[in-house]
Amino acid sequence: MNSESDPGAPRPGPPRVIPRAEHPISRQHVSPNALRVLYRLREGGYQAFLVGGCLRDLMLKVEPKDFDVATSARPEEVKRLFRNCRLIGRRFRLAHVFYGRDIIEVATFRAASAPSQGEEPDDDPDILPEVGASDDPGAIDEQAGADAEAAFGDDEEDDTDRQLNEGGRILRDNTYGTVEEDVWRRDFTCNALYYNIEDFSLWDYAGGMEDIAARRLRLIGDPEQRYREDPVRMLRAARFEAKLGFTLDPATEAPIAELRHLLTEVPAARLFDETLKLFLTGHGERSLAVLRRRGLLQVLYPGVDRYLAQHPGSLVEQLLIAGLANTDARVAAGKAVTPTFLFTLLLYGPIAAYIEKQPPERWGDVGTILEGCDVALREAHQRVTIPKRFAFGVRDMFALQPQLEHPRGRRALRLLEQPRFRAAFDLLLLRAQVGMAPQDVAQWWTKLQEISPQQRTEAIEALERAQGRHDAGSGGGSGRPRRRRRRRPPAASP
Repeated sequence: MNSESDPGAPRPGPPRVIPRAEHPISRQHVSPNALRVLYRLREGGYQAFLVGGCLRDLMLKVEPKDFDVATSARPEEVKRLFRNCRLIGRRFRLAHVFYGRDIIEVATFRAASAPSQGEEPDDDPDILPEVGASDDPGAIDEQAGADAEAAFGDDEEDDTDRQLNEGGRILRDNTYGTVEEDVWRRDFTCNALYYNIEDFSLWDYAGGMEDIAARRLRLIGDPEQRYREDPVRMLRAARFEAKLGFTLDPATEAPIAELRHLLTEVPAARLFDETLKLFLTGHGERSLAVLRRRGLLQVLYPGVDRYLAQHPGSLVEQLLIAGLANTDARVAAGKAVTPTFLFTLLLYGPIAAYIEKQPPERWGDVGTILEGCDVALREAHQRVTIPKRFAFGVRDMFALQPQLEHPRGRRALRLLEQPRFRAAFDLLLLRAQVGMAPQDVAQWWTKLQEISPQQRTEAIEALERAQGRHDAGSGGGSGRPRRRRRRRPPAASP
């Protein structure tokens, strides 16, 4: 655990130290809990810095979602300082200091480089907007965080050194070092600023200040080597390009086309976590455009990319873009979002492709729809882990669409009570928005939810009368819906 630093690691020169009077970062904009952690570490005799994406965001005048700390204290020493601390990570030991729902992540300075923070919590975590147990489009299933934690590991395993595979990808790195060495485990220069709590100065080892001012995304070190160490850095580059509107430095951009296939070697659970960061943190529509332009969608979701390439400008593509735009708007408004709805949007094309290969008379059959869902989910699962609760949610949302498009009498009232109704209804609204479902039906369901129970009964009776007249005009009988006689239950045995 305390092995020597890698002697072959790059050695940066001294930092550019920017005094408090010459940079815009103020403690007024820093989380009070993060300041508590920094001060206690300093009082304990350790170096302590605010690091990563929070500083970048403060420089851009964006409110950070999270504040991370880097320190010379070992994880066990951090835990001794804070009773409200838990150590996590199989590959990377990290300390989480809890203040209610607020978590301050504390990482010990590491020697050499390390994979991007998909395998250890992120420099710029972009924690999903809200957590909720519901699978409504207004909630994120709290189990999403559990999946990520399962991928990161718990706090019981103790790794002792740094290991790479034959291709150069880092498998383990618990070699601790100094702040100068820690710079080289950061990925991009804009994420490699250090705010020193000792004198409130800003330390810049890699030219991050200039890159932020130029809105430029530049990898630290040799880009090809850094991508080989951790291919997920290519997805992080795409995410920051979409989120920040930064331009990729030519040297950072150049290897992506040649090395993007390395993403197939990344654990599928990690790619699930990266998918949520790409699409559920307020810049999903731009993320889709960047992934397609850089050829990364083809590796991440080949079925989705294939459908979009074969059907340019289709209604399905319009649906996906409109749905991601709606999700971005929800995040901007402080509302929560759901992975189930996201995967429904992403997989709509592959599901539609399967259904359209069947005879037309089977397209509206629920069995055919569910078969299409299973085929698309299996293909996607080969690259990205999709937890079962989200996969089941996708199936339910698709299976409910025929019933929503063709409401039948009092069955419509029972549909309102379905756990997945709200999500399926939102999908119906989106489909109607792009011309894939009748607008009048979407409006009918919207009104049905807004009126009183008595008015709902009247609306259902009006629907039944209208359907009865339609059936009568089609040779369906008297025009009145037939009421099924209930069978009397058998008498109880004496």
